[in-house]
Amino acid sequence: MEDPVRPTVSFDKIITALLDNEHPFPPVHLHRFSDISTADLVNLEKSWTQVNPDRRAALLEDLEDLAEADMLVSFDDLSKFALTDPDPRVREVALRLLWESEDVGLVAKMLQMVENDPAEKVRAAAATSLGQYIYQGELEEIPEAVLHRIEEKLLEITTSTSEPKLVRRRALEAMGFSSRPEVKPLILAAYDNNDQEWLVSGLFAMGRSANASWIPSVMEMLDSDNEEVLFEAVRAAGELEAPAARRPLLKLVKSQPEESEIRMAAIWSLSKIGGEKVRDTLEKALDKAEDDEEIEMLEDALENLQFTEGFNKFGLIDYDPESEEGLIAQTESDSWDDDTDDDEIAEVDAEDEDE
Repeated sequence: MEDPVRPTVSFDKIITALLDNEHPFPPVHLHRFSDISTADLVNLEKSWTQVNPDRRAALLEDLEDLAEADMLVSFDDLSKFALTDPDPRVREVALRLLWESEDVGLVAKMLQMVENDPAEKVRAAAATSLGQYIYQGELEEIPEAVLHRIEEKLLEITTSTSEPKLVRRRALEAMGFSSRPEVKPLILAAYDNNDQEWLVSGLFAMGRSANASWIPSVMEMLDSDNEEVLFEAVRAAGELEAPAARRPLLKLVKSQPEESEIRMAAIWSLSKIGGEKVRDTLEKALDKAEDDEEIEMLEDALENLQFTEGFNKFGLIDYDPESEEGLIAQTESDSWDDDTDDDEIAEVDAEDEDE
């Protein structure tokens, strides 16, 4: 949002600043690229190739950071234009900036990029971007024919022996949203692969699947020594809202360093699962937190936990005790006593170490 007090700088001056390689581009201008007007975009397009390639890439990376920090900005129009940039770094970030776009008109371009772009990382980013349209397709928000076209292409890539591994992995991760029967064996094959990169992608796809049958597989990786594997297992447990993961996630919050990505992921996953000891643990962590970023993250997690608790309170989530998910939930409930205090948790940790 523009400052109503500060005079608006003409977009010509912003373009001039982009072309000025002698001085850093002023971050104060970044918001001007959000919801850019047609006239300003046309002027930018005329000068775009004159901007240093490193500067173009850096600009889009800065816009990506801003988009992560401010949910109100949108750089879709600039990103659509940047998909044709000659620099693969720019095309890759442009695809990432479109991660929330609902423009079905982009599907054809992304399919073309995932198949033909000369840069492997761009093809991988295009596969990732197509995942959002599979999700929309599962919700019946895009035409069925478009969904099937995406699925067929990503299945073709995932099962190909000639495609680069990174592109194949991203295609599988995108297909995690799909209910196609071909997907489950592919996820299982990735999970059982001796290559840990494939294992990471398998866990990622499991988390997207909304399929509780994957919970035992995710649980097996919550004590992994590999940080990437553990991180994805923690995230998947939260995405699947697995009650059985509550105890190991609580232990990770206590055992992981404060700035650890795994600890932050465990906190967020717990906010999606809810239940005994979660609110108490998150509130204690917030009381001890000193870093502003961690404080903000914990506050967001507590807010999300309140939503989760309200969701369960009004009976919108109901576990069938005869289902696998229900059995897992019941097992977790039996194994976690609401009266368990921090000392008892510490004793459990000590026993685990002795074993």
